[in-house]
Amino acid sequence: MKHTITLIPGDGIGPEVSAAVVRIIAATGVDIQWETHYAGAQALEKFGNTLPEDLLESIKRNKIALKGPITTPVGKGFTSVNVGLRKTLDLYANLRPVRALPNVPCRYPELDLVVVRENTEDLYSGIEHVVVPGVVESIKVITEKASTRIARYAFEYARRESRKKVTAIHKANIMKLSDGLFLDCFRNVSKDYPEIEADDKIVENACMQLVMRPEQFDIMLLENLYGDIVSDLCAGLIGGLGLVPGANIGELGAIFEAVHGSAPDIAGQGIANPTALLQSSILMLRHMGERDAAQKIELAMLRVFEEGNVRTRDIGGKAHTDEFASAIIAAFQ
Repeated sequence: MKHTITLIPGDGIGPEVSAAVVRIIAATGVDIQWETHYAGAQALEKFGNTLPEDLLESIKRNKIALKGPITTPVGKGFTSVNVGLRKTLDLYANLRPVRALPNVPCRYPELDLVVVRENTEDLYSGIEHVVVPGVVESIKVITEKASTRIARYAFEYARRESRKKVTAIHKANIMKLSDGLFLDCFRNVSKDYPEIEADDKIVENACMQLVMRPEQFDIMLLENLYGDIVSDLCAGLIGGLGLVPGANIGELGAIFEAVHGSAPDIAGQGIANPTALLQSSILMLRHMGERDAAQKIELAMLRVFEEGNVRTRDIGGKAHTDEFASAIIAAFQ
């Protein structure tokens, strides 16, 4: 089957890791035509818009995209391209599997959990304004529709992937209306999945438990802002953002992305680790129904990590990006 996929290389190290991942996918034999588009600073320079209409139309038409890292200016400049894509395409579910990789030093080498994050509302939406000079108000919006939709996604994912438990993370002890609504929706949805354990934790306790006993979690379900913070915390438990995949999924399409930064300090040197985007491409291939190709890449990647002979500099080796990609391809069976 032939697939057409929107490719957003990103900036900084984005084009390098994107090229490596495209080469690995091509080696599996999956028939893909890539439509390359730009976003962020590159698009602003070329087209005067950080999210060109041609890019959005491409994703809507193809229903699937692979995206490298894009820089978001801090405190100034243009707004987040990632947030813009999620809002425009209603990509309501953010999926972040977090699994330790062989031979990568980390605190929890057996860790295997999934973060499911609501992607469209909450404080992270950035609805804020100046009330008077020196006073800023930021608005937190939680709706029954979005909370129910993301809870059902989490339980459906658990059922499909044979996961055993979903834990809702909240602050309903203080934000009784907003987080209380999120928690009520979770509990209502859980009744439709009696075979899956459902529990909940207050967000600060969940963070402490992640540091002390992360093995107690299977799927963590969070509102937008909590999810943004906790998903990075989880990545840190297994070695960092350079090793974990990310996906933003909705009814209009899905974008699979590296969740780390664009690392402009090493851009163009050919030393970036493509693992995060590679793992995201594995999620993408499974989403497309190309499960054999996804497994082929995953098994080869795990073999390369287990052998430990070809490692990029961020995980203690000397290999370049292309060398790492070649090692993955050579490990195919």
